[in-house]
Formats: sequence, structure tokens, C-alpha cells
Amino acid sequence: MNDIVWHDQEATGGTKADPPDTPPLLSDRLAAWVRDQPPCERFALAALVEEDELLAREWVRGLLVTERDDGAVSCDWLAFEARYTRAPGLTSSDKAFLALIVAVRFPRNITFWNLESLGDRRLAIVLRAMVKLAGSDRIAVGTRV
Repeated sequence: MNDIVWHDQEATGGTKADPPDTPPLLSDRLAAWVRDQPPCERFALAALVEEDELLAREWVRGLLVTERDDGAVSCDWLAFEARYTRAPGLTSSDKAFLALIVAVRFPRNITFWNLESLGDRRLAIVLRAMVKLAGSDRIAVGTRV
């Protein structure tokens, strides 16, 4: 999948060979599910995976990721949107980032009053998701040297 760079692939140049009894990584299962989803779903999930810290929190995964008995997963963005602001331990930066990612998933009018709380890293992630959502492959978002 071109839209998401998974950390286990990034570090090794490809997917790792898992021992036969090891269940697939959550990132691999999400990647398999999101392939057939609309672009806004792929870009929002890609941003969360790239950010890495929030999706690593058990309560964020519990609010967003739905797992079936067969091990398949999906994202329930509607339920997540309704509940994430009440989750424990969210900083203003976390809330700002998640609000913008939810807006990528459900394109709509949003305010940008909270951008300064994101920090450079999260701002770049959000901007890359927005560029992809706009269908542009000519705009690069990164750090000036």
C-alpha cells in the first residue's frame, strides 16, 4: 500500500518474516483492511500510523480499532469521533491532532485555532494528509534545512 509507511517495513526495507505461530501485526491487519477503503480513510489512518504515539495507546486503539473473531480489523471513526475527547490523558496537542485527523477522515469545515499546539512533527503529518486528500502529488511537506 503506497499511502501508508508501516514502521516495521521502514526499518527493514520490507516486511519481517514472522514465526509461524505469531499473529500478524496490527499495522499489517489495518493495512490489509484499509486498501479497499476510500482515500480519506487511508490518509487518516496513514497519519495516525505515522504519528505512532497515539495509536500505540491502548485506549486509542480500543476506541478506534474494531477486531472481529477471525482477527480482521477495521476502524470505527464515527464511534471514535464521538468519544475520543473524553478519553483520559489527552493533551491539547493530542486533541488538536486527533480533531484534524478526524476532519481528514470526514472532510468538513474545521477551525485551525489549535495548530500551534501541534508542534512541527504533528503539523507536518497533518499537512501531508491534507495534501494527499487534495489529490496533489507535487507538493512536498517537510523540514527546511
